[in-house]
Amino acid sequence: MVLLQLDPFLNELTSMFERSTKIGSVWVTLKRSSLKSNLQKNKLKTSGEAIEFRCLIRATDGKKTISTSVGAKDHMRFQASYATILKAHMTALKKRERKEKKKAVETHKKEAGVKKTRKV
Repeated sequence: MVLLQLDPFLNELTSMFERSTKIGSVWVTLKRSSLKSNLQKNKLKTSGEAIEFRCLIRATDGKKTISTSVGAKDHMRFQASYATILKAHMTALKKRERKEKKKAVETHKKEAGVKKTRKV
């Protein structure tokens, strides 16, 4: 597993989605991490220093695994780019079927309102 910078990670994630368009899946996991060993964390706790937590993001298509680490400063930029990639490559999802009951009830209420105004 290779720890990439943000932009190369997003580029590789895009190519993973493109490779798996017809057959295959891409799994993305997000995890809170400090990228430090337990010994280093204990030293920071005893000295009173704050531990900077980051978000560890891993993606795999079953053959290749990539990962990156996102800090608090880059979080908003990464999230916007990640959302754009997901929206662009989730074309295989089925559209939600709307319930006809809601439409029928709304039209019935409208018709009832029209009938009341005609009688008056």
